Amino acid sequence: MDKPCKKNVLFILTDDQRYDALSAAGNTDIITPNLDHLAARGTMFTQAHIPSGTSGAVCMPSRAMLNTGRALFSIEGVGENIPATHTTLAESFSRSGYDSYGMGKWHNGPASFSRGFSGGDNIFFGGMWDHWNVPVNRYDPTGEYDNVINFTANFFRKRDVIKVHCDKFNPGVHSTELLTDTAIKYLDNRPADIPFFLYLSYLAPHDPRSMPKEFVDMYKPEHINLPANYMTSHPFAFGVEKIRDEVLAAQPRDETEVRTHLAEYYAMVTHLDYEIGRLLDKLESDGLLEDTIIVMTADNGLAVGSHGLMGKQNHYDHSIRVPLIFAGAGIPVGQVVDNYVYLFDIFPTLCDLCDMPIPQSVEGKSFAPMFGDPGVVTRDSLYFAYTNLIRSVKDDRYKLVEYRNYATETQLFDLIEDPNEICNLAQIPTYAETLARLKRLMDEKRLEWNDFDHPLSRGFWDSSA
Repeated sequence: MDKPCKKNVLFILTDDQRYDALSAAGNTDIITPNLDHLAARGTMFTQAHIPSGTSGAVCMPSRAMLNTGRALFSIEGVGENIPATHTTLAESFSRSGYDSYGMGKWHNGPASFSRGFSGGDNIFFGGMWDHWNVPVNRYDPTGEYDNVINFTANFFRKRDVIKVHCDKFNPGVHSTELLTDTAIKYLDNRPADIPFFLYLSYLAPHDPRSMPKEFVDMYKPEHINLPANYMTSHPFAFGVEKIRDEVLAAQPRDETEVRTHLAEYYAMVTHLDYEIGRLLDKLESDGLLEDTIIVMTADNGLAVGSHGLMGKQNHYDHSIRVPLIFAGAGIPVGQVVDNYVYLFDIFPTLCDLCDMPIPQSVEGKSFAPMFGDPGVVTRDSLYFAYTNLIRSVKDDRYKLVEYRNYATETQLFDLIEDPNEICNLAQIPTYAETLARLKRLMDEKRLEWNDFDHPLSRGFWDSSA
């Protein structure tokens, strides 16, 4: 076993939190004092991305990539399971002498959870559930769990919630509070002689959006600003109109209803912020704050009315960009990094920060050098793929988006002049060379990402172009 380093790691993962759903990112409507403080005492990455997903449940492949450090077309299937040949982040920490403890949402199969973690509690194997009544599991080293949800709850409509009663559930306790309490309990009882890797995966702010009343009361829908790219409907249909996320609000979108959704979404995030603050206070009172690397991020973003959409099944920045904050032991204070990173780059980055070997199965690129020099560039362009419907590339200024199958459309955005992605430049003659250059880049990335053999690859590239 490798000699463990002295840095503990707290990894906080939220569900469906877009990159600007915190005040530190410039959102003046949302209240997130604890996350803002975390960003101020650490390093905030403003251009953290997911590559989108091979499933409408984008969180499943996103979490598989995050936990394996592998790219979108290199994970198993759509991420529903992580094979033993793909070393997980928890496995790496366990092998390096850490006490690896996990809780909350795990959407990538029970076997991989038990294989990676040495312990855990209140584990949710599924995509979403009523926050007040979550079916949870205690850690089982055999990987045999009998409380596994093998589906995304398609029966959620509008803001209805299900009420299921089972002695393995935690009725009456909100999932965010439950998981924070679980993390605090772990800190009270952890082995004191070895460092810890604590993986805390919240179910919020994913719908159904319910939270304690005090947080609901902090937001008045009529006072919420609509996004700058709010639209009553998307400019064209591209095949996601009937997916679960998109039927949570009436179509065409109504300003009053979207404001209500945003108020509830922000209230969910503020509740999360409050609970994360409790956990950070616990680390400080136990004298662990300076010896712990804290990572806070999310599995994907969300539209919530932007571009006439509600979900994450698209390639606009509101859905593929996520918050990413590093703070604590050895992390520069008050630093903001604007360079591109993917979530699956976090795996090798943490290995570097904690002096651990990077497993051979990992494909991500460590951005650890950015902590010493925020000007370091590890990725000068990015590639995105959503099922067999969308492919995109992004360089340091422009984004090209190609739609197939349901619609054959092309979008080109100048992300500097038009960060809200409203003005499509694809048909403007003066941008013809930029468009051609980005199409060549897309061909290069398609090859680099092996976007050929997956059934959804063939479904996209074999259609008209």
